[in-house]
This record gives sequence, structure tokens and C-alpha cells, in this order.
Amino acid sequence: MIRTNKLTDISQEIAVVIPTYKARNHILGVINEIGPEVARIYVVDDCCPDNSGDFVAANCKDDRVSVVKHTENQGVGGAVMTGYKAAIEDGMRILVKIDSDGQMDPALIMDFVAPIANGEADYTKGNRFFDLEKVRAMPKVRLFGNAVLSLMCKLSSGYWNLFDPTNGYTAIHADVARHLPFDKISRRYFFETDILFRLNTLRAVVIDVPMDAKYGDEVSNLKISKIIGEFFAKHVRNFSKRIFYNYYLRDMSLASIELPVGLVLLGFGSIYGGYHWMHSAQAGIPTPAGTVMLSALPILAGIQLLLGFIGYDVSSVPVRPVHRSTRKMHKKISGEFNAN
Repeated sequence: MIRTNKLTDISQEIAVVIPTYKARNHILGVINEIGPEVARIYVVDDCCPDNSGDFVAANCKDDRVSVVKHTENQGVGGAVMTGYKAAIEDGMRILVKIDSDGQMDPALIMDFVAPIANGEADYTKGNRFFDLEKVRAMPKVRLFGNAVLSLMCKLSSGYWNLFDPTNGYTAIHADVARHLPFDKISRRYFFETDILFRLNTLRAVVIDVPMDAKYGDEVSNLKISKIIGEFFAKHVRNFSKRIFYNYYLRDMSLASIELPVGLVLLGFGSIYGGYHWMHSAQAGIPTPAGTVMLSALPILAGIQLLLGFIGYDVSSVPVRPVHRSTRKMHKKISGEFNAN
């Protein structure tokens, strides 16, 4: 009963953001399938060559729809952030993002909204890998690519409990969204992954929502061979930033010591052992037992310390929703202000 009441109360503050680019054949169908639980719909035309925004404005009779047009292409991330800003300005509380190509079922919107409305999460995202039977139908190349990207995202974002990081079906609480650095978030294909890193710096709670994979007749502009290098570099950058922010700038813990000491010991043992192994191989003599021990012990100790750090990092996934404490603080400040 409590869950139902909360969802009823929030129904007039749910907004859907739809970035559109070359999706004229699908966009109206997507809008028509969005239920009455949504108060506002923001269609963001990302300087689309087929003028999807004008097409929606001319043919869509839904009063909830607002069309926002970019004068230059900013990528999916730029379009989503434009929609977020418009929804926040209009006082919307929960912002759902779905694509305009028909791959994301609007009937699932409340599945993404419910955990946020009930105070269980700040951000929800789709995961197409829950149903193992349906995963079998997914192309093997896509499966492998998602597995690799998910591992890199776990390392760089710190959300070890998530999978399918490039899934674009998401929802976020406005109180969390307004604290995101919109001008720094990646605006193109790295957007979904980069926003997870930004959410971790806010200590936001993120959970996966099961959904089915659906592939239509759309043509993807994403070429793995062209973006793999860029993705890897950005993951390394975000990982470095996250470690610095969480373990040395904001807080210090035993893990802050385990990481550098473990790296030093592992590096020393590997270099020292490798050098003496090569020297012995060239000279044709066996490596002394003492030399082997002197290289093996730092390597083992370093691995142990790094495993300890990883264990701490995995256990540090945020579990307390940020928007609940933020909203309580705002209410307290407003109450004190009104009392004075």
C-alpha cells in the first residue's frame, strides 16, 4: 500500500526525455506508447538531418510533448542533458530517458521509476542480461563486447554490482541530476558510462532493472573498432580520478595504503625477478634460490594487498540514496526559514 501511494503521488512529476536523431520512422510510435503516468515528454532534436523535431511538432497531438532543437549536433549525451535541464526547470522530480528508435518499451517506465520513488535508488538503468534464456538470442559479438565493457565500467565507475553499462534506458531523481557537472560529462557514445562515474563521485545509489533485448531495423552508428581506443583511454582516466577522489581527497582508509604499497611491491618483485631471470638465462646458469625468494615474496605480498584493496572497493558500492538526505535537508532549511 505504501509503495502504491508513493507512486501515485509522484505520477505528476515524471518526465520522459527522448533524444532523437534519424528516427523519424519510430518517434511517433514511441510517444504514443507512453502512458498517462508521465506528466511531460521532452523530444530533443539533436540537429537531426530529417528534422525529427519539426515532424513531431507537426504531427503529434499529445499536449505533454515539448520539442527542443539543437542548432548543432551534440551527441546523445548532449541531447539527454538538454532534456534534463528543461525537465528540472519545469519542476519535474524523476527523469526517464528512452531512445527514439523503438528498442525500449515505454510500458517499463514505472519499473524504472518505482525504485527511485520508493527511496531505494537515485538512478536506475536497464540490464538486458537478467533472463539467460533470452540472452542466448543476443549476437555473440555483442555479448562479448558487453562483457568487456562491463568489466571496464566496474573498474572505472566503482559500481561493481552493475552490468550492461551502455544500456540507455535510465531514470534519475532530479535532486541528483541537478548536481551533475553537465559541462564535463561525455556527450557522445561514452555518455552512459561516464555518467556512472559522475554518479559515484556523488555517492549515488544505482540499481539495474531487468529488461528484454529488442533489436529492430535501425542502423547503429556505433562502430566498435573506431571507439575501443577512446573508450579504454576514458575508462583509465575515470578510474584514476575515482581512486584519487574517493581514497585520497575525500577520505583515507587502509585501502588507501594497500593500493600504492601493493603496486610498489608487485612492480619491484616483477622487475627484480625479471632482470635476474634474463641475466641467468643469458649466462646459462640457474638463478640462486635467494634471488627467487627476494622477487617472489614482494610479488605475493603485492598481489595480496591489491586483492585487499579490490575487496574494499567492491564493498564500498553506495547503498544510501542521496536524494533522500538532500530532500530532507531542503525541507529542514525551508522550515527554519519560514519559522524565522
